[in-house]
Amino acid sequence: MSELKTTPLNANHRRRGARMVGFGGYDMPVQYEGVLAEHRWTREHAGLFDVSHMGQCKITGADAITQFERFVPGDYAVLKEGRQKYSLLLNDQGGIIDDLMAGKPDHDGLFVVVNAGNKDEDFAFWQANLSGDAKLTILDDRALIAIQGPEAAEVMAAHEPLLADFGFMDSARVMLFGVDCYVSRSGYTGEDGYEISVPADQADRIWDAILEDARVKPIGLGARDSLRLEAGLPLHGHDIDPTTSPVEGALTFALSKSRKEAANFNGAERVLGELADGPSRVRVGLIVKEGAPAREGAEIADMDGNVIGKVTSGGPSPTLGRNIAMGYVPPALSELGTDLQVIVRGKAAPAEVVAMPFVAQRYYRKPKA
Repeated sequence: MSELKTTPLNANHRRRGARMVGFGGYDMPVQYEGVLAEHRWTREHAGLFDVSHMGQCKITGADAITQFERFVPGDYAVLKEGRQKYSLLLNDQGGIIDDLMAGKPDHDGLFVVVNAGNKDEDFAFWQANLSGDAKLTILDDRALIAIQGPEAAEVMAAHEPLLADFGFMDSARVMLFGVDCYVSRSGYTGEDGYEISVPADQADRIWDAILEDARVKPIGLGARDSLRLEAGLPLHGHDIDPTTSPVEGALTFALSKSRKEAANFNGAERVLGELADGPSRVRVGLIVKEGAPAREGAEIADMDGNVIGKVTSGGPSPTLGRNIAMGYVPPALSELGTDLQVIVRGKAAPAEVVAMPFVAQRYYRKPKA
């Protein structure tokens, strides 16, 4: 195995007693006190996550938006400065190379965050395919910190009152902790919170400063995964991958109306065809009614025992006290309330298709004027 890379906070995690594991090619904290305790703390207070392993970049130049839109189905031309949106980097077949966040925190092009395990591939893709006046700049001199939970806004407003005025998917360049930061208000836990891109050499100081607040605790990747599962959010490489279309992945909200009408993005023919005629499979949420959790790879069967799909993510829900899962089934068996079975350790257990998110998302949306 190749040696694991480290984030600027690696030594800090170790000083705090984190249990470290390899993830996305990085040595990362999986837990501090325990996954269950950290999950609940984030749902009730504020959890601090090191997500510096993710890829950060800017795409700039007069043609930046036009070039970026060739490969994503979102409308970034009309996105206002100070906003960001979720989108999907698509291949020629309409499969999801990666899912990402891209926004306009300032007047200088797009600020983009991609997944850790895919970032080298994503950057190489853009380097090879961007043309005209569009330039990719990899921001490998920055760390990324996320704070999530119902008390996150109060914690961060104590450091910078301006952040209290942010709404969901707002994004801006802010002087914070005395340094130049990119700050957005969103999150991959279903809770309210912020992502803060900071200079790598300041990450340790800023991490410690945020943790001085008693409402905040450091949280590992274990709880991050159980939180995003409860929120019904897909993890690339598990719930979505380069063979999965946005329609199959139940991510059609990322397809802007104007882009569908123009049909001028990678894989548009497949994506629009599936919107019209339906896909062969679709991602659904499942409650596993009995027995052990259905983990990734477990088979999904109909009530006659015919295998119809596979679980892509699954485990116990600390909030619900039940076992939950996501997976792919034929559209005819995707209706809410459909009775199915999951095969766990060779035994069939009853399951039911339910709505996602499993636990209500609590993002902060500003009241409309």
